[in-house]
Amino acid sequence: MKINVNQIKPGMVLEYQKGLWSVVKSHHVKPGKGGAFAQVELKNLITGTKLNERLRSEETVERVTLEQKDHLYLYTEGDMLVFMDQENYEQISLHEDWVGEDQIQYLHDGMVVTLEFHDERPISITLPDTVVLEVVETEPTIKGQTASSSYKPAKASNGMRVMIPPFMGVGERIVVSTIDGEYMKRAD
Repeated sequence: MKINVNQIKPGMVLEYQKGLWSVVKSHHVKPGKGGAFAQVELKNLITGTKLNERLRSEETVERVTLEQKDHLYLYTEGDMLVFMDQENYEQISLHEDWVGEDQIQYLHDGMVVTLEFHDERPISITLPDTVVLEVVETEPTIKGQTASSSYKPAKASNGMRVMIPPFMGVGERIVVSTIDGEYMKRAD
């Protein structure tokens, strides 16, 4: 769908210079002299490269709508991760490098993730905002120690290191943010 440059907003996906670009920033300028324009920062969805463009307000660009589908993570087969479409039960295999090591550490059997597609090709993967992990290793709790701003290191069930409150111990379930890997709260 063609849209006017004045309608560009952050978060939109555009087809520009034969590539798919996500709008990171958009600043519309109406100078005192000359025509209005939009200063747009774009990020390529395939390669990750960034591009700063100045587009005249009378130009149009192609807005792309990505199809979002929930998929269930099933298992790892070699260096491929296998996901299943929850609507039609079709399986799709994605390479570990495509998913990214920072996101793979949070995947567990049965986790629902959102895959975005353009022309039947996966473009991006989105994990839930939080995951529940179990503390498998930490320093022992010292008697009389209270909840304070100091945290202690712990190893979670997925192997990652997390800073947890000093009153927590091995076997406790914690909620961890998939965005930054920080401890959020004790799991119910």
